[in-house]
Amino acid sequence: MMFIRRLITSLIITAIAAIVLFVFPAWALAILVTVFIALGLNEFFILVENKEIGVNRRLGIVLGAAVPLATYFDYKIPQDWFFVFIPAICLIIFIIQFTKRDNRAVLSISAILFGLVYVSWFLSFLIRIRTMPLGTELLRKYLIAYLILVAKSGDIGAYLIGTRLGRHSLIPRISPKKTVEGMVGGLAFSVLVSLACVGFLPSFSLFHLFILGLLLGALAQIGDLSESLIKRDCGVKDSGRTLPGLGGVLDTIDSLLFTAPVFYFYVKVFM
Repeated sequence: MMFIRRLITSLIITAIAAIVLFVFPAWALAILVTVFIALGLNEFFILVENKEIGVNRRLGIVLGAAVPLATYFDYKIPQDWFFVFIPAICLIIFIIQFTKRDNRAVLSISAILFGLVYVSWFLSFLIRIRTMPLGTELLRKYLIAYLILVAKSGDIGAYLIGTRLGRHSLIPRISPKKTVEGMVGGLAFSVLVSLACVGFLPSFSLFHLFILGLLLGALAQIGDLSESLIKRDCGVKDSGRTLPGLGGVLDTIDSLLFTAPVFYFYVKVFM
């Protein structure tokens, strides 16, 4: 039953993402990414508050939502003002903290800044991929679809193989249900899906697709484990209950947080 709910929710999200990606211009993707970032940051700050670390949640969400929009407009206005935007965010956080009577200022500021990097900045690389000066607009759309397919197929493979064949715990201290067999199955799924994408990415050799399958598959699982580490430290099982069968938004995007920036730079350097 849980798998059916997970599958239905995943199909709905996939349909929405496909429509936004292939039907609408780049600004629609920027809006969708901004929504996911805002929801993900809200969940992250709630997790942090479970550690009794006071954070200005509204400020963090507003600043976090500004990051993908700044990324998009940095593409529209080819200037280096995005790098002025980063210290401006830090300045605002410190000024707001001046008004707080909080003797844990370092923890509060660190939590907000970490959330902005971990959720906002990393996921915003989807927008960078969509707007990078490479090939045709359709190719850039395919690149994002490819990234999501490879990362998410690893999730599916790890879940299917792990639940059926899993015998040896991977890192029980962090995630007791994840197994070595599931990890291997996830990597295999990612590599197979990556190789299968040669049809709509003809400029990518089978060698690059194989390497990317391994690399992105591994990073997707590291992203999943990283979020599990945060949840374990905060004493919760799921980051939220926003998405039936999947948990929270963070649980859904964790496999993209490390894969998106690495894929962006891989394509920029090697392709």
